[in-house]
Amino acid sequence: MAVIAVVGGGITGLALAHRLRSRGKDAVVLEAAPRLGGVIQTRHREGFSTEAGPNSFLDREPATRELAASLGVEERIRMADPAAKSRYVYSRGALRPVPASPPAFLKSDLLPLSARLRVLAELFTGRGPADRDESLGDFGRRHVGTQAASVLIDAMQTGTYAGDMEALSAEAAFPVLKQLEREHRSLILGQVRTQRAKRQAASEGPKLKGAMCTFEGGLGTLVDALAQALGPAARTGAAVEGLTRTAEGWRVSVREGSARAELEASQVVLTAPAPVSAELLQPLDAPLATLVKGIVYAPIAVVHLGFAPGRTPAPDGFGFLVPALEQRRLLGAIHASTVFPFRAEGGRVLYTCMVGGARRPDLVGLDEEALAQVAREELRALAGVTASPDFTEVIRWPRGIPQYTVGHLERMAAIDTALARLPGLHLAGNAYKGVGLNDCIRNAAVLGDALASQ
Repeated sequence: MAVIAVVGGGITGLALAHRLRSRGKDAVVLEAAPRLGGVIQTRHREGFSTEAGPNSFLDREPATRELAASLGVEERIRMADPAAKSRYVYSRGALRPVPASPPAFLKSDLLPLSARLRVLAELFTGRGPADRDESLGDFGRRHVGTQAASVLIDAMQTGTYAGDMEALSAEAAFPVLKQLEREHRSLILGQVRTQRAKRQAASEGPKLKGAMCTFEGGLGTLVDALAQALGPAARTGAAVEGLTRTAEGWRVSVREGSARAELEASQVVLTAPAPVSAELLQPLDAPLATLVKGIVYAPIAVVHLGFAPGRTPAPDGFGFLVPALEQRRLLGAIHASTVFPFRAEGGRVLYTCMVGGARRPDLVGLDEEALAQVAREELRALAGVTASPDFTEVIRWPRGIPQYTVGHLERMAAIDTALARLPGLHLAGNAYKGVGLNDCIRNAAVLGDALASQ
């Protein structure tokens, strides 16, 4: 049976290989790093459980539940604590709660009254241009006005992309918003109608709670379960150095330590970061490699600050985000020990701070102590945390989050056209059709089923 080679052992590659093997296909994962999981890394020390990359996922994707069930870890899914329901945005010098309903929005101080009234006028907004890829900034201003866009829309994208709303494509980065506009014209009307439909579907379909979730033991639990299921089919320290087309499929050149070998494969799926995949594509199709290499990333630094019991009060809510107009050095912070109390033992408090992104990439280049100092100073200024942390952990991702900038969908169409010239070669991962954990797992399932049917 011909093997399918999956290049890259992040969540996409692992989920894809597992899907293929569950469908009776021989698949092997080739990961250059000494460990599997990519940016998903859960660490346990000094009474804290920290995440180096994503912190959680929304329980609204059937493919994620299906994967967890197939691995025997569905019962280990843990929902966020009810105390983490509130969310905050730093605006006009203070942390302000994000209203949970239209009446609460009208009474809130998140935006000035004039801006709140402008948001209500969104009910009469027309549809956007169908022949132009609109930036998220333009989309937001057209629907909710300049002030609300600079606070609400920018905070929303910061929590997902750490990007620049003037550069991000509304259609590519937030396709659900564009779909609401196409189908309902008004986002407010669309949300009301969609929520009504969801309530009816929930009474008839599978019970996905839509809550923020992780696994007991952290997201690393999912990676560990995939690694155990794949066994020797997931090879670490296996760097792919070249691809060659053959009459039967593909020849993959692999280096493991000082040894070099060639693997014959019927199909190859590149799930590595876009720049890494572009290097492998360059000798095969230079224009395709240029397209893939053109996908830019926002660098991110994650700074965990932990406090011993009694050192600082436990914060309320999920956390807060900081729009660009505030000109702060912090993108936001997750109240990790409030969201998932089991991540901090014995009454400890844990903040997960995000620094850098598309608007301050220079900060990610600071040394660890300087980054920790930035997080401490900003947490003091924005959230009033005056205590000194007892625990600090800094993780830098120079290649952090892919940015779906204006033109991304056109780029993806060109990539798909170019891939058609290379039968048996595929691209997958968060650089292309969804940056979230759920997106990666869903896209892996779809591609896995398609390859298994060939």
